Amino acid sequence: MILVENIVKTFDVKNAAPVRAVDGITLECKPGEIFGLLGPNGAGKTTLIRMLATILAPTSGSASVAGFDVVNQAQDVRQNIGYLTGSASLYERLTARETVRYFGSLYGLQANEVESRMNAIFAQLDMAEFADRRCDKLSTGQKQRVSIARAIIHKPPVMFFDEPTSGLDIMAARTVVKFIKQCRDEGRTVVFSTHIMSEVEALCDRIAIVYKGKLSAIGTIDELREQTGESRLDNVFLKSIGMEAE
Repeated sequence: MILVENIVKTFDVKNAAPVRAVDGITLECKPGEIFGLLGPNGAGKTTLIRMLATILAPTSGSASVAGFDVVNQAQDVRQNIGYLTGSASLYERLTARETVRYFGSLYGLQANEVESRMNAIFAQLDMAEFADRRCDKLSTGQKQRVSIARAIIHKPPVMFFDEPTSGLDIMAARTVVKFIKQCRDEGRTVVFSTHIMSEVEALCDRIAIVYKGKLSAIGTIDELREQTGESRLDNVFLKSIGMEAE
């Protein structure tokens, strides 16, 4: 579903050498798999996800998502992905229903199809009580559910989650985690970036550890435990990036 080959992203910096945010990463993600991305802030995780989602163009290398090249077939990629972050940026003057309806139209769905899918999603995410409330009146957790709904209205086979539970309370984070599991159950490919080790252990089929733009380790949690000789995932992470485990 996702194939990345030696992808590089370089950013120019005024009066300084260019920054190589992603430095030759190669990986693949399978259908029906939750693929975790771990790494400290500035490691290149978000830059990698943004290239796969066609928000940024790679400097070199290649990547395909759902069979489409992220550079030459960017519009086809966008039709086949959903993207969710921890910041629920919504049009504040629109209601939850109006927001999701608007995004359905952007994806080219017919009005009756949007309504049918929207009703099913609102029931799934328990959104009925605030469906017709303006987004500026919603709680953080409610806004995140609106963001989920708009990200999946077109039934994308690939989902990108970039620290989606950041800043959420326990109940709101639980809703997001439950939804990620449902994506896998439905056969979608999920790329999941997070700093929360408990979420990684609960959700991810395989993980990639990214450090200073490079791929430091990749495999199942059990495989990485065996490679590092560590049982705690935080120690597996530290060992994989060349630091001493606690």
